[in-house]
Amino acid sequence: MLQLIARRSLAALAATPLLALCLFASATSAQAQDMPRTMIWTAYDLGASGYAEASAIADAFGREYGMRVRIQPSGSAIGRLQPILNGRADIGFLGNEAFFATEGLFDFSTRRFGPQDLRVLMGKVNSFGMAVAADAGIETVADVEGKRVAYPAANPSSSLKCDAMLAFAGLTRDDVEVVTFPTYAATMASLSENKADVTCTVTATGQMYELAESPRGIQWLDLDPNDEAGWERLNNVAPLFKPVSEAQGAGLSEDDPAQLMAYRYPVLTVRADMDDDTAYAVTKALDETYGIYKNATATAPRYEIEKAAVPPIDAPFHPGAVRYLKEIGVWNDASQQWNSDRLERLNALRAAWGETLEQGSDLDEDAFADLWDKHREQALAELEQN
Repeated sequence: MLQLIARRSLAALAATPLLALCLFASATSAQAQDMPRTMIWTAYDLGASGYAEASAIADAFGREYGMRVRIQPSGSAIGRLQPILNGRADIGFLGNEAFFATEGLFDFSTRRFGPQDLRVLMGKVNSFGMAVAADAGIETVADVEGKRVAYPAANPSSSLKCDAMLAFAGLTRDDVEVVTFPTYAATMASLSENKADVTCTVTATGQMYELAESPRGIQWLDLDPNDEAGWERLNNVAPLFKPVSEAQGAGLSEDDPAQLMAYRYPVLTVRADMDDDTAYAVTKALDETYGIYKNATATAPRYEIEKAAVPPIDAPFHPGAVRYLKEIGVWNDASQQWNSDRLERLNALRAAWGETLEQGSDLDEDAFADLWDKHREQALAELEQN
């Protein structure tokens, strides 16, 4: 219709103003017609950047398409994901629970859950690194061997990332002195308090800025993007990460960035059975309203679709999202191969879960967990052999 209008002269349009108005309204509302009228999203608690960004995107969707969005905040992984699984919410602005849920790990390794059939639309790129005091004499990840490394209790997301960065240098927890703290915030404060030598964290927290401004100073341990063996070891812990040059955060600048590890938060997660047209329309809307919400937080510009909608990420991309990404030239053969491999991994784990449920029906929880670990490791080993 827009092409038809373009061929009309201004005089012709002026002669039929009502028809012109209707044609324009029809063309510009096409996207809105594909969008749901209402949606429910889940996110981290009020005050979290993920909640602020979800709110900004919801506001943008309301302005552009008249969509009404209700956001359900939750401080727990189960609280954010359960409404998605039950069909009471449409999109989750999740953390690494999107990965844990598809892998059947931690909270999702019990009979109640197991590997979940989830898909993603996109995920904002964030960085994570190993921080040390600048005067500690620790220059590389390899130098962390034998040092005190801060781990938060009951925080598998942060702990997984720390394990992955140790693996970059061929290390495990057995090669360092693990110091467990009750909270994630306490791990970040541990360097200033000299209770640990290394902490694993994001770059722009108050505790890291305090360390950078203290007499000790701060240093981020580089993960060399050209160290292919190191990155292979890192991603063997979890296939989620890639190199990133980070210039935002404590002790960092455009002139002095750190080479860190990129992960995704929030990960916009949906059920695999979301209608393809809905997934397509929402992904398109995320792209087209980017200019409205991109300044919602300091890192919201990282929702730029060329960065946020490419692998690696916590779960396979939804086919509806892939359709839009192909249309705009963001999706390539490498993305497709990654997605196919990730989907094959998910399906293998779901099949292994079915076998575990069948064989472990009479087992207690501990024995069932051991059986699942065995089936899971076997399924992943078979994938590597193929």
